[in-house]
Amino acid sequence: MLELDAEALYVELRQAVRALLADGTRPDAALVGIWSGGAWLAERLQHDLGLPGAHGVISSTLHRDDFSARGLASGTDATQLPFAIEGRHIVLVDDVLYTGRTIRAAVNELFDFGRPASVTLAVLVDRGGRELPIAAASAAAKLALPAGQRLRLARAEDGGFSFAVTETA
Repeated sequence: MLELDAEALYVELRQAVRALLADGTRPDAALVGIWSGGAWLAERLQHDLGLPGAHGVISSTLHRDDFSARGLASGTDATQLPFAIEGRHIVLVDDVLYTGRTIRAAVNELFDFGRPASVTLAVLVDRGGRELPIAAASAAAKLALPAGQRLRLARAEDGGFSFAVTETA
């Protein structure tokens, strides 16, 4: 059974995002989390790093290439970007990077709101299996899972993170 310490990986992600923001190449950078796990991570990173303003949340639902098969997921929040995207450096945050299709859809949604100066991807876990040429600038962990398994981030009421591995249909 796979055991990942989501809290320890979060600490690594926080350090990596802090370094991305401090390198001086992304002035006025903003965090945008992909709904839902990425949004949870961006919210906590915004707070823990003491960043001014608010983080953004982006939904990939309407730009997915499997929308006709998946439809609207229940509980999906709409995109919320409380700042201008045009010319802004965006640090896009997600929990698990797998095929790259969710990231592609999220970037398409992001560009519906303007043209950012740059988009840098930071993820908690990169599980390989890419179907598109997408790579994270930072991943707290890299691992391989069988195609029939899914890695899901969960958030407890106290804000703590954990992982669950489930079988896909």
